[in-house]
Amino acid sequence: MERRLGFSRAVILLVVALLLVPSGGWLGTASGPEAQARKEELAPFVPTPQSVVDTMLRLAEVKKGDVLYDLGSGDGRIVITAAKRYGVRAVGFELDEGLIAESRQKARQEGVAHLVQFRKQDVMTVDLSPATVVTLYLLPEANLALRPRILSQLRPGARVVSHDYHMGDWPQVREEEVREQDRLHEVHTIYLWRIGATSPPQ
Repeated sequence: MERRLGFSRAVILLVVALLLVPSGGWLGTASGPEAQARKEELAPFVPTPQSVVDTMLRLAEVKKGDVLYDLGSGDGRIVITAAKRYGVRAVGFELDEGLIAESRQKARQEGVAHLVQFRKQDVMTVDLSPATVVTLYLLPEANLALRPRILSQLRPGARVVSHDYHMGDWPQVREEEVREQDRLHEVHTIYLWRIGATSPPQ
């Protein structure tokens, strides 16, 4: 289904087009500070509206006993909402130390610090196997780079939810649109996958 990109997403995609190089910086072919900077550029911090956070968690059917991993957790709002609303353990992975510190402070303020963790770690190195729910708001290239790890490490029944960007030819089991209450021109699309329910073509 075609739809107009919001201004913020259009800017992000323009940045990606300018920064991508044939050697594939996201895939880890480089190392050191330059590689880390490249990864940060390919997953810039754009806050997820709370209405979208709520929809992502609802589509994932988050429930007591789940373990949620948020890859690229930004200011921690998905992790904190999951812990506060559903009482689940949740872990955010982020490279920006300032955002990690902000997330930890917010978790303490919301009374969920005992349920959540925020780790400074490249999302491409995370062991996903403990998670039953994985949430994403990364750019398309990052989603596709993570897809093999998601498919090989998550257990059957685990749910993957992505804000705005799909997983290529891996068919989602559900898709839902959210319109921001304060920006009526901006429509966000949420994609849901379940491990074992569908698989990408070989």
